[in-house]
Formats: sequence, C-alpha cells, structure tokens
Amino acid sequence: MVRRVAVIGAGAGGLVSVKCCLDEGLEPTCFESSHDIGGVWRYTDSTGSRGVSVYRSVITNTSKEMSCFSDFPFPEGFPSYLPHSLVLEYFRMYSRHFDLLRHVRFQTTVLSVRKRPDFTSSGQWEVVTETEGVRESHIFDAVMVCTGHYQEPYLPLASFPGIESRFKGQQLHSREYRDVQAFRGKRVLVVGIGNTGGDLAVELSRVAAKVFLSTRSNTWVISRVSDQGFPFDMVNTTRFNHLLEWLLPSALARRIRFRKFNSWFNHANYGLASSKSSKFKMIINEELPFCLLSGTVVLKPNVKEFTESSAVFEDGTTEENIDVVLFATGYNFSFPFLEESVRSAIDDNRSLYNCVFPPRLEKPTLAIIGLIQLTGSIMVGSEMQARWVTGVFAGWNRLPPPSTMMAEVVKRKPPVKRNPHERENLKMSFISYMDRIAACAGVKPSVLRLLLTDPQLALAIFFGPCSPYQYRLVGRGRWSGARAAILTQWQRTLQPLRTRVLADSPSSSSGWSWMCLLALPAALTAAFLFSKYPQPGWSPWARPQL
Repeated sequence: MVRRVAVIGAGAGGLVSVKCCLDEGLEPTCFESSHDIGGVWRYTDSTGSRGVSVYRSVITNTSKEMSCFSDFPFPEGFPSYLPHSLVLEYFRMYSRHFDLLRHVRFQTTVLSVRKRPDFTSSGQWEVVTETEGVRESHIFDAVMVCTGHYQEPYLPLASFPGIESRFKGQQLHSREYRDVQAFRGKRVLVVGIGNTGGDLAVELSRVAAKVFLSTRSNTWVISRVSDQGFPFDMVNTTRFNHLLEWLLPSALARRIRFRKFNSWFNHANYGLASSKSSKFKMIINEELPFCLLSGTVVLKPNVKEFTESSAVFEDGTTEENIDVVLFATGYNFSFPFLEESVRSAIDDNRSLYNCVFPPRLEKPTLAIIGLIQLTGSIMVGSEMQARWVTGVFAGWNRLPPPSTMMAEVVKRKPPVKRNPHERENLKMSFISYMDRIAACAGVKPSVLRLLLTDPQLALAIFFGPCSPYQYRLVGRGRWSGARAAILTQWQRTLQPLRTRVLADSPSSSSGWSWMCLLALPAALTAAFLFSKYPQPGWSPWARPQL
C-alpha cells in the first residue's frame, strides 16, 4: 500500500503533485535543490548551475484562464498574459492556500532513486539526498519525478561547420540570455525560430545593430490576441473546434487552418511558410511580423557554415561581421538520479504509458510528471497527470497489466527513433490528452449528460474555452466553485482591462443567452457525437513557452 511519496522538484509540477498527494491522504515529501519554489518560472540574474530559468522579459503564451490549476483561478485583477513575476506570485498564493511548503525540503538534491531489493512485492524505492554536504537515505512507497523537460541545453554545434573551429565571435545558448544590455549595438544571429527564438529576435532588434533569424522550418506565426481582442487560446481551444477537426477531412481542415493563419498576414510573402508546407511549426509572436516588415529582423535560411566573422547560409548568401550567435535550439531532458534499468527505458514521453508510467515496472510506483508538450498549458496537463497518479497510488484508479501498457506504448511509438533534440517537440492535442487522462482518473465531464441537467453549463463547456475548471465538475476532487468559474471566465478576462470604462461598453456576456438558445439543437447532436468519437491527432492551438 502506498503511503509515503517522494516528489522531486518544487516547480509547477512538484507543487501540484504535493497538493494532489494531500488530497488523496498520502504523505508527500518534496525535495527541491534550490532555496525556493517556482522551477523555471523563478527568474534569476544568474546563469550558473542552478538550472534553467526564464529570461527577464518573458510573457506566458497561454492565458491565465487556460493555465491555472483547476480549483484555484488566478486573481481576477491579474492580466490575461502574465510576466514571470506574477506566475511565481501565483505559485506562492497556491502554496499558502493549500499549506504546501511544510512538505518541501529546500536545498536538498536527489542523488539517486533505486528500487529496494524487495521491489517486486513492495514497490518501494530508496531515495538518497544531500543537504549542505550531508547525505541521507529514505524509503518511499512511491516517487513522482517533477523535474520537467527544460533541463539540459541542446547545442547542435556539429550541425554548423566552423562554429567551434573558425568563428571568432561570441556564441551562447538561450539559457544564458537574461536581457538585451549585453547585445547593444551588435550584429546578432539567432538560430532557431521556436517561441524563444522569435521572442529574443524581437527583443534584440530594439538595441542591436542588426538581427538575423535563421530557421530551417516552415513556421506559422499567430498572435495572442484573437477575435474581438480575446486571448487566442480561449477563443480557439474549444470542444466544438476540436470536434470539427475530427469531423472534417484532414485536407479541408488543414486548408481552413492555413487560411485563418494567413488572414492576419500572408506567411509566404514573409518567407515563413506556405499552405503547401507539409512540415511546419507554430509560434506565438505579435511583434515578429512587424519586425520583419520594418527590417529590424531579417529572416534567413539554415546556416551552412561559419567563417571567422560571417555566416554562410544554405541559399548561398553570406552575412558579414556577426558579433554574436545565439542558439535558441531547445533542451534535452535527463533523469540522472534514476537507476540505469529505469532511466534507459525512458527514451521520451512515448516510452511511458500515457506519458507518465514506465510500463515495464513490476509495480506502478514511479511516475514522471510534466514530460509532455501540449498545445496548451503544461501546468494544466501536469495537474491532470498528478491527479491521476495519486489516485493510482491511493488505490482509486487502476492501471492495466504491464503487458497491456507495453502494447499501448509500442502502438504509439513510431518505428524510427527521432533525433534527441526533437523529443521536446512531441506535441499532443491539449483536449485529447486532457480528456484521456481525465477519463482514466474518472473526472472527465459528460457534455451530453450536462445538456440534460444543466444546458447553460453544457453549452459553455462545449462552445466556450476548454478551461481547467471543466475537470472539477465530476468525480473525485470535485470542486463546488467549478461551475461558477466556467460561467464567469470571460468576465475575469476583461476585468483587468476595466481601467477606463466607457459608457456604452457592452457586457462581456452579451449575446451569450441568445447563442445558447440558437445552439441548443445543434449541441445535442454534436455532444452525442463528441461523446463517441475517437482520439484525434494534435490540434493546432497555442503551445506554452519556456
């Protein structure tokens, strides 16, 4: 029987794991190597060995209503998109509200996690930690690894001939970037057009002499600001859109998607992507198109090689006098403290049952939290994982036999192994994944049932944002405030904008009652289909940034 649980890391995943353990009557001990909570969201000027930290100017890519823990909304006065300081303040509020910090041991590094000799029968783990040079050994019934996947900077130097042997300028990874001051007046080449690469190129363009942004990917750029000025993810991450994605032929759905993206600006004109692109990525960046239009950022293809002071690109062009090369090329994950037999089996999240449980373990007492790349908030996904996992530990949720889990893993993994740096880009649909784990945990809402008992709420969760509160309506951990949180989420979105109220300002809920009446017949049919349809592939909506 699981009682004592080790939680490794006190970032978003670790904090919510501690809370979920307490909800299930378990006894968590959280080990955090630094002196404070927050993980990557705790900004520091230092770029030392503490770990990865966000840069000074970072703003979330997912809105507060779509990023909060499901029974603890962000304060209504917080803006929809948050700087790192407010994200960290939210973690502190969450920790105080649920009294989590008494379960956290700070400045304690986990050195090893190994199976006990009687693991086959007990499922227990020996966890060795170090605090101020003093080592301790602990016995736990279960372990939740919450270190995330932003751990080891990925620097593909071998892919760029000359960068180490000939180039005389400065080279660094985005992990080392804090602010623009060190780049003033310099000619900077940013390699990589993910969310971080796009953000840094824009920010550097304000002080650098010139910024070049090199990419080998076709990229669609979307804005956080969507229809009528509402957050993009609230408008687009809906169960209705998700159902349409599945009902429409893939070619038609793809065409509609690209047409919507191009309604803002023609990506082909900017050299970013065309509707014929078979492989592409999406980033969230309102300013990059203007920087390209104004010439403060120049888009370039992949780098072929470096000379002493220049970069030669695959199209044959050369940019001279490059002072700094900034690699925004992502991260690899690792779990060096896990024993080799376990660590070697975790190639990426597809090696795990539902991206959480190593399927070959004799006892399901080890869970990896947050090793996911969703098209929505990883904080929300981590919470759902933690709810399911602690339910398994407590005996409420059951896992299939190891053979069944292994068969499922094999089915989901492609036969060809990806390159290591691509493991971070294994995107999954936010709604598909959340519903899958919610069904395992017994907390997935039924739109069809709600249509019969609470039509207003049913329509709100089907046509409105798929916000985290939906997963607190039923099952264990049900929250009495979930219904009200769902029906008032638009008001909370507008609240921080009410700093100058106009006399003729429309109500944030105007037209909602009419929509409910008009949509009810269609929703009855759609909800029936929605309750039956299989899991589709990933949908295109917002992915989080770090």
